[in-house]
Amino acid sequence: MKTLKASIIFAFYMHGYTLRSDALKFLQEQLEILSPPEQQADIDKILNHIVGQNLTSPLIEKSVVEAAYKGLHSSTADDSVLFNVCDAFSLIRFTFNADLKKFMPWSSLHEKSVALHGHANSKADMLIERFRTVHQRTARHKLFAAPIVLSDARQSSTYSLRAIEHLLGSSSKEENVIVLGILTQLKEGQFFLEDPTGVVRVNLKQAVYKGGLFTENNIVLAEGFYEDKIFYVTAMGFPPSETADITLSHFPNLCVTPYASMNSHRLSTNLKHAEEANTDAMFVFLSDVWLDQLQVMQKLHILFAGYSLMPPTCFVFIGNFLSLPIIGSQSKIFEDSFSQLGTMISEFPTLMENSQFIFIPGPNDPGLPHILPRPAIPPSFLGDFKKKVPKAIFTSNPCHIQYCTQDIVVFREDIISKMCRNSIYTPWEHEEKVDIPSLFVKTAIANAHLLPLPLNVAPVYWEYDHALSLYPLPDVVVCADKHDPYTVTSSDCIFFNPVCISKFEFIYIYIKFQFNMENPNLSLVENSVKVVYEVVFMGHSYENSYYEFTNFRKIIVYEKL
Repeated sequence: MKTLKASIIFAFYMHGYTLRSDALKFLQEQLEILSPPEQQADIDKILNHIVGQNLTSPLIEKSVVEAAYKGLHSSTADDSVLFNVCDAFSLIRFTFNADLKKFMPWSSLHEKSVALHGHANSKADMLIERFRTVHQRTARHKLFAAPIVLSDARQSSTYSLRAIEHLLGSSSKEENVIVLGILTQLKEGQFFLEDPTGVVRVNLKQAVYKGGLFTENNIVLAEGFYEDKIFYVTAMGFPPSETADITLSHFPNLCVTPYASMNSHRLSTNLKHAEEANTDAMFVFLSDVWLDQLQVMQKLHILFAGYSLMPPTCFVFIGNFLSLPIIGSQSKIFEDSFSQLGTMISEFPTLMENSQFIFIPGPNDPGLPHILPRPAIPPSFLGDFKKKVPKAIFTSNPCHIQYCTQDIVVFREDIISKMCRNSIYTPWEHEEKVDIPSLFVKTAIANAHLLPLPLNVAPVYWEYDHALSLYPLPDVVVCADKHDPYTVTSSDCIFFNPVCISKFEFIYIYIKFQFNMENPNLSLVENSVKVVYEVVFMGHSYENSYYEFTNFRKIIVYEKL
């Protein structure tokens, strides 16, 4: 059995570090009073903290260890926060260091602060960072990872990724080549693959497309042969994905939301216990809440009346908040509509006291131009709403919601229609049954990005592109879209569209834990212990409809006879 000293030395050695003697002595003194399992747990947490720093030397000083140990015992305060909303402009930006093979905070490598409109190199940096994130994930996958032992039987079943510079430097025909690159159209009608090492023209006439919606700016895996300075693609697909658990096992400090001081809140045991103790937590999602429509306001009143008996954790209202774009004097309509909503909410004190109200802007709501991420709705358009509903949170599009260990990303964009319009391959013209939402989800997860589209179609602020990242994967991605409702689960992540409340007669509710549901009025989609409920408004005459909430886990909506 290893001694404490040997365990410390070995753990740091496996991470490429060597402790100075005084640092080693300090750790021994602090950990010797703990049981062996507790010792190992603290060693791992201290290492996670150190790995996340920008250390230029593998030799660890005592001061570094002391700071990590202090952070270990001060992080309990972070664990007491169960619910947080983080806007896109507050997310932590990480960059992948290929030499150290770890993600590091961007701020630790750059003295200058992030500027909204960026600088000359920002666009290139953005694309390189997208590529590096996907490349390191792909290179670790069992299909591409080189065996540690050369005689390993797995060697025959693995593939090699070729850099584009390898192809450009070849003077003869290269067969059976696999390239990971960004699909671009540098010239009209001519496609290319790019990576940080170069760019090569591709011929797609014989390509077979697999599993996704292929557009420019996608990061793709292409297989084929290289001849006469052209890469002839025979098969094109997307790089393999990985679950958040796998990602965090390699990069435990990769927490893009500023909730935890040492590692991801998703690894917190304290938050996990709190989550398990509160099995009745619910999130209600409403999209395209057109406050200028009487029908929508009637539905909201019915909804609030029912939920006043059992307040959910939060209501998430997603724009657009008017049925028409705001032009000139319509800003007064916007302000008045929110004032009416505030008056309605204030009629239900139990909701005011126990539920959070979160508002996320849509593309036609007041604010900056159609560039993502989009800031929150300006206070000048809200009138006296904040006075009526003080707990209301107005945040950006997209945003992150943290509940205990869970991470929920909420995004408003008509993304599926844009993906279909710009796809270079249209599977619906070649196949009888095509599940478009599933193809979109596969594309987004493979690219680790909410918006894998050309920048002229879906512009983003280059310096804040990380706000649209899906790495590590959240537990839930709410993609509010004008497309028909869907729920897709992939890589332990739920994607769903809460749809337009003015057009459809139901809402979506997210509940963490899985329960046995037998009520035929509920459509249930399950994945592990995560559940999304589709709750149907059965009544057509809303004055004669009512809700019976049997408990937090069952929601029955029916028409009064």
